[in-house]
Amino acid sequence: MVVPARVAVDGARRRPGLRADLRTAAVDAAAALVITALIFAWLYARVRSGTSATVAVMPFLADADTYLMYWLCQAFGWTALLWAWLTTVLGLVRSGARPRWTSVSPAGVERWHRATSLTTIGLMFAHAAWFFAELVRVDEYGLGWPGRVGSAFVEVFVPGGYPSGTGRVAVLLGLLAFYLAIPLGLAYYLRARTGARTWRALHRFVLVVYVLSAWHTLLYGTNVWFDGWPRTTLWLLQLPVAVLLLARLLAPGRPGERLGRAGSALVAGRRVAAPVVVVAAIGVLVAVVVSGRDGGRTPGAHHGAPMSVQPWMVWTGTAVFVLAVVLAVVAARRAERATRVRRAA
Repeated sequence: MVVPARVAVDGARRRPGLRADLRTAAVDAAAALVITALIFAWLYARVRSGTSATVAVMPFLADADTYLMYWLCQAFGWTALLWAWLTTVLGLVRSGARPRWTSVSPAGVERWHRATSLTTIGLMFAHAAWFFAELVRVDEYGLGWPGRVGSAFVEVFVPGGYPSGTGRVAVLLGLLAFYLAIPLGLAYYLRARTGARTWRALHRFVLVVYVLSAWHTLLYGTNVWFDGWPRTTLWLLQLPVAVLLLARLLAPGRPGERLGRAGSALVAGRRVAAPVVVVAAIGVLVAVVVSGRDGGRTPGAHHGAPMSVQPWMVWTGTAVFVLAVVLAVVAARRAERATRVRRAA
């Protein structure tokens, strides 16, 4: 079937593009900046009052005015996680079966999902940029300006470049989340070239970005280092994501992805196994929220045990993840070629 040129051009004009989404994201980003300012004020007040968990871990940060850029970094990090949560929720709502009770159109949900995704990437960059600026200012190694900039760039923006402590894993997880968010989040705007199947195959993996972001914060964020209500609240926020993911797996928006539909044994097994894994994850989340304990540190207690997660484990998982993405893209491209052959015949 040949599409008339005028119809094709009109369709392209109606297709939402990056420029239009950036205009929507400008409003979204303004709200994110307001939230960031409030979080910064809260963190600053906790430092001044001596109740900050970060200061309990790193007492030299007790001078809030001297380390303003570090606290800005922390504030942007919290907002980035909040927006990552928001865009993940919107994405799961959009990709699942539309609830009858909602009055919001799928197009509206999708528009804000794209806008919050763009804002999240910007917040993640701001989080890293303020940390970079703080490391340049401190000059811990006495390197002078050129050396300070180079050293800070390696530690903040090069995966595996942070040299010591829990940051070897924490910064690595955060950077992997940031660098994966860019191609997986922006792949939507290249779907006309890659094909819809390939874009969907890529976009399904974007959930890993949120998992890495939550892992980066919950296990290594010094503001929630100790057991307490901030940490429990963050765990509680993971429940809606898990429940929506389960709903998305059991009742996807695309009919061809529903349980019992025709497909290979591998696809059928995956569709059955995925909800089982999510149900188990929900059980763990409920247990953590109810008990209020997740293995986080207790104030005053000294933990001399080594980290249970090492950088090589993260790199191994990353290699497996990249392989899975490549295989999914290859399978999607083959399916697209097969569809084109059938249509041509």
